[in-house]
Amino acid sequence: MTANIAKLVIFDKWMAGNAMDTLRGSDVIDLRHLQQVDGYAANEPELLTMHGYQSLPRTELEADYLTNKDFISRMPNLLGVSSTGAGYDMIDVDACTEAGVIVVNQSGSNKEAVAEHAFGFILGLSKRIAQADRGMRAVDMFSRSLVTGNDILGKTLGVVGLGQIGTRSAEIAKAFRMNVIAYDPFVSAEECQARGAQKVDFETLFSTSDYITVHTPRTAETLGMIDAAAFAMMKPTAYFVNTARGGIHKEDDLVEALKAGQLAGAGLDVWWEEPTPKDHPLLQLDNVIATPHSAGVTHEAVTNMREWAADQWIEIFSGKVPPRLINPEVWPKYQDRFAEKLGFRPADL
Repeated sequence: MTANIAKLVIFDKWMAGNAMDTLRGSDVIDLRHLQQVDGYAANEPELLTMHGYQSLPRTELEADYLTNKDFISRMPNLLGVSSTGAGYDMIDVDACTEAGVIVVNQSGSNKEAVAEHAFGFILGLSKRIAQADRGMRAVDMFSRSLVTGNDILGKTLGVVGLGQIGTRSAEIAKAFRMNVIAYDPFVSAEECQARGAQKVDFETLFSTSDYITVHTPRTAETLGMIDAAAFAMMKPTAYFVNTARGGIHKEDDLVEALKAGQLAGAGLDVWWEEPTPKDHPLLQLDNVIATPHSAGVTHEAVTNMREWAADQWIEIFSGKVPPRLINPEVWPKYQDRFAEKLGFRPADL
């Protein structure tokens, strides 16, 4: 059987710089760079024959190109789908697994950016920086006594999800001599300790933390898991931060909890609706600091995501096991389909 070169489809301007050079210079990839503005009908011939698909973030991808079950069922040669960063909620992983398609992400590529952003929220909330800035712009001779803040030294940080970003957040917290606890049902107590946190249950984390920072993917298990009951457990002096994904916390419940004084404030980078309308109820609250899902898109992080994705695609189509495989259970079926489409069998797990 003769080996075939793999066709990889990318869209718009997300892939650039050294990453693009890497893909164009590969002898295992036939790169097809498409533009959404050309319309689905013009792009469909390339999609129908592609072996790899580099997804864009949900907010940058038109509905026709979302990797849902319908899209996957129409792509007979598709072998792999990649997300841009750590999150992969824009990809129907179950549908991919059923079809024999692997899913990969770039977990860790933007961990520094997101962890730093979370601490930007923590410091901004603690020191009441946003309120001070707004006050000085609105009131002549604004009094500093109106924005007396708190130190984070010695306070307790609760980390929900102790993966790469959560672990980096725990490491940063240690520089402030914070006490770090974590809730993650997939990480043992011993491994939590190795990652810089004490393992606790969900209730303990929400009831004892001075700051809670969320770093878990959005999945069926985490969707809506932080709700009114969770916010009710928080100290009235505590702050809630989410730089992970919209939908993990229930926005309406957070609005009511903030209005009721069940917690002191929130720092939010992620939203159920993105882009987020300026009349969103959370954006009307003075004790909320908001950013537009920008935590993971520093210049350094975007470069990392592009280059990690390019290198991983080359590993995939060289027949290797990708380093950031989301659905390893698909591997035997994927091996069979890969051999059928490309003429050689990839390595075993």
